[in-house]
Amino acid sequence: MNLRDLRYLVAVADEKHFGRASEKCHVSQPTLSAQIRKLEDYLGVPIFERTKKSVSVTPVGMQIIERARKALAEADSIFNIAEENKNGLSGPFRLGAIPTICPYLMPEVLPALRKSYPDLQLIISEDVTDHLLAKLHANEVDAAILATVPPPGDLEEIALFEEPFMAVLPADHPLAHQSELSQADLLSTEMLLLTEGHCFRDQALDVCARETDEDDDASDVRATSLETLLHLVAAGHGATLIPRMAMRSPWTEEERLVFRPISAGDAKRDLRLVVRSTFPRKEAAQAIAKILQGAQR
Repeated sequence: MNLRDLRYLVAVADEKHFGRASEKCHVSQPTLSAQIRKLEDYLGVPIFERTKKSVSVTPVGMQIIERARKALAEADSIFNIAEENKNGLSGPFRLGAIPTICPYLMPEVLPALRKSYPDLQLIISEDVTDHLLAKLHANEVDAAILATVPPPGDLEEIALFEEPFMAVLPADHPLAHQSELSQADLLSTEMLLLTEGHCFRDQALDVCARETDEDDDASDVRATSLETLLHLVAAGHGATLIPRMAMRSPWTEEERLVFRPISAGDAKRDLRLVVRSTFPRKEAAQAIAKILQGAQR
């Protein structure tokens, strides 16, 4: 018994005539009649009562036809879902992003994504790099925006863009008058950092030429968000680094802060969209990456 047999049953039940049912199913009448007879023999019950002038559904046949209709409806739903998702640009897409990207980039790209791909339902997940990598491997997210190279294995990356870092100082800081800061300037300044687990913390330490376990006056002040760091800098508790993307926030209008570029050549990060090598919706990932690339400024 297959879907074709069920369609034959429903057609005969609807038309009450084998000839019209065969036309509806685009098959010859002998073929349709033989297939239904074969199905009745297989089930061991008569589905139709036949006379020379009419065809009617038996009581047991009514129960079978009712379930055949439901089975065909469910089968059609499966085909419809597959058809709608053939290009990968519709349905849910679970996108992860690290905290130093998500609040600044996503509000800008979401409208562009909705406009370009209205059938794509983006589900955003913000988390630190290690957690997002674990979610990728566990199939809990489809792709993740990261700022570090993924470990070798079953992951692939799509390059997005390069982003420089900015130094943030209190307006009355001795270095605030400079148009840009050097690595030596950063090394001589008390720096506030994100807590361990954030890749941006490690990148900031590299730019500042500091050791991870270096003990300084600011070592007891670590935050889980850039917003907290900016609050602390505005209150005069030291300086910090932010990705240039974070300058899209209202903090750039804060009179107690100054933002300065950094002359060090490695004061930057490379953003990428990471997916599983086996991910079947690469077209959707490429489309999202293109929108993300357009958000660079």
